[in-house]
Amino acid sequence: MEKFKTVTSKAAPLDMPNVDTDQIIPKNFLKRVERTGFGQFLFNDWRFKDDGSENADFVLNKTAHKGAQILLARDNFGCGSSREHAPWALGDYGFKVIIAPSFADIFYNNCFQNGILPLKLEAAEVEKLFQAVAKDPATQFTIDLEKNVLTFDSEKIAFSLSEALRQKLLLGLDDIGWTLQFEKEIAAHENKMHAGIAVS
Repeated sequence: MEKFKTVTSKAAPLDMPNVDTDQIIPKNFLKRVERTGFGQFLFNDWRFKDDGSENADFVLNKTAHKGAQILLARDNFGCGSSREHAPWALGDYGFKVIIAPSFADIFYNNCFQNGILPLKLEAAEVEKLFQAVAKDPATQFTIDLEKNVLTFDSEKIAFSLSEALRQKLLLGLDDIGWTLQFEKEIAAHENKMHAGIAVS
């Protein structure tokens, strides 16, 4: 994974609560074995009409929001099944940050395993971001993970998250990568255990 430090981007506003993982990446696209290539199917049933043409009314198809690396969402984003394909699709599409008042627990943790920052803010703060985008879709938001602060225009919003999860993003490590940092210590412990078993 890439190290996450600072992201500056406009934001795409997905103004609906309880967006579940089957809407993020429909089940009929889960046949791939690689983590890549899912972005083209992100929100497929909303982005495209039955004939395969783009749904011009869907937020990601609007010119003003194309290229956004930040997704604004409402409560309980990522609910439903535990499929890790959801953050795979979001990341492959280009999103690096998802901002919402709350996330489904499994989805939240899966984001950190895939280099995406799921940023929880108070509902009133999220609403302020939606309003800023409604006023000017080109508004630039900066999320500084080293300082734990989000800035836009003249606004500054401090945020917090688990230090362990924060460090994993800053270092670009998933759980396996994090554990491998302690490979020498683990090997030394294992050697002591084996030695102890041999003596007994």
